[in-house]
Amino acid sequence: MPTRRSLLTTASAGLALSALPARAQRANPMPEEIRRVLERDDTSPVLGNPDGNITLSEFFDYNCPHCRTMMPRIQALIGEDPNLRVVFREWPIFGPGSDFAARASLASLSMGRYWQMHSRLLSTRQRIERPVVLRVAREIGLDETALLAEMDSDRVERHISMTYLLGDHMGLAGTPTFICGDEAAFGALSMDDLRGLVARGRQTLGV
Repeated sequence: MPTRRSLLTTASAGLALSALPARAQRANPMPEEIRRVLERDDTSPVLGNPDGNITLSEFFDYNCPHCRTMMPRIQALIGEDPNLRVVFREWPIFGPGSDFAARASLASLSMGRYWQMHSRLLSTRQRIERPVVLRVAREIGLDETALLAEMDSDRVERHISMTYLLGDHMGLAGTPTFICGDEAAFGALSMDDLRGLVARGRQTLGV
């Protein structure tokens, strides 16, 4: 069974965020400033309805086997929930290959190829390392030189640095971790688990 828990509310000096007073009707709410960084960071890829009434955030790594399992389930969830907004947090915790893949995927966002890169890498059964990433980039029509240059951009670095800070601040156990409302769920979730997490998020936030 996936582990579920409420999110921590202690302020993080690294994030320079302050915890807001807890609301009476919610025992352990996520501070709104943290929610803004988590869900509305302009460096993060967004799929589903960008104006949806609830956001599901996923922390993932391309070399995480459970993240590969979850990719088609997230796609299916987006297909059945027209008001769902999904934010991807690239969290490369499985080594240099994962870091290279995360940077390449984030670079592909500005080139209009993020979903193609994301889905192809998570569908690959071999370990994700630099040669695999560059092969996939070529197969989906990306210019390798341009991609490598964008991988060193401030935008890409900012996303990955902030994802590490968020993960540390909230005490996340690893990948995949899904966050919706004030709740986090770790591990491979069933479709019913995902639907329940999103439904509770809507109930918590009153949407």
